Amino acid sequence: MTTDPILAAGAVVWRGEESSPEVAVVHRPRYDDWTFPKGKLEPGEHVIAAALREVREETGLTVTLGRALPPVHYLLGTRLKRVDYWAGQVAAEDPFTPGDEVDELRWLSPERARDLLTYEWDAGLLRALPAAPLDTVPLVLVRHGSAGSRQAWHGDDALRPLDAEGRAQAATLATVLPAYRPRTVLSSPSLRCVQTLEPYTRDITRDALLAEESQDPRKTPALVGELTGPAVVCSHGKVLPGLIAALGGTDRHLRKGAFAVLHRVGERVVSVEHHET
Repeated sequence: MTTDPILAAGAVVWRGEESSPEVAVVHRPRYDDWTFPKGKLEPGEHVIAAALREVREETGLTVTLGRALPPVHYLLGTRLKRVDYWAGQVAAEDPFTPGDEVDELRWLSPERARDLLTYEWDAGLLRALPAAPLDTVPLVLVRHGSAGSRQAWHGDDALRPLDAEGRAQAATLATVLPAYRPRTVLSSPSLRCVQTLEPYTRDITRDALLAEESQDPRKTPALVGELTGPAVVCSHGKVLPGLIAALGGTDRHLRKGAFAVLHRVGERVVSVEHHET
């Protein structure tokens, strides 16, 4: 019998003005409850991709994920269940179609939603919602995927490609980045960095300031800090910790294929997440 927790993901989806948002609450006929859209991860699915999928399947909504909300833990029978949530701003809204899993969707003020929600942990998510700005701009900083051994590569290190693990990491990243709807995709010119982003898009801008050998402690943070819209940047393990710290995050080592999401309001970082692929 496994003791691993059951993993699920969802979002508190909002629309309208940040000062007076409406949130989406769904009714599940199987349980006769009112809750936020969520569901279990599929095998091999990244938690962020699962949040996007579950929201879309249950509500017809496409969302942009903002900052993470506190995860919810509870027992399902004898197993612990963990549900990761994000604030999700509506990016596209298809007509809601009732189904077997969700038969009703309501847009409510947080106050009215709190009265309708079945579970206290959902009310806790609502209390966490105004703790920091809702309308944030994501900056995703990615360390390139696994690319074999530097010592075993005999050519130009800038041409060292991803290995099989790295290609799998890049494929996973391609399912995650739609959560942030980036308008700019920036990379070190090194092949392993470019290949990490290519499953998501071929529209990649390369800049030598993101490379290991030509980074600059002043110019590299300035280059990335000047990105005003949603953006993804791929670089190296020797570049990213200092870059993240310079931009207002925490100086933290990223494993190959991992990424940090800095949620910003102007130049101020209001939330930082770290994820593996």
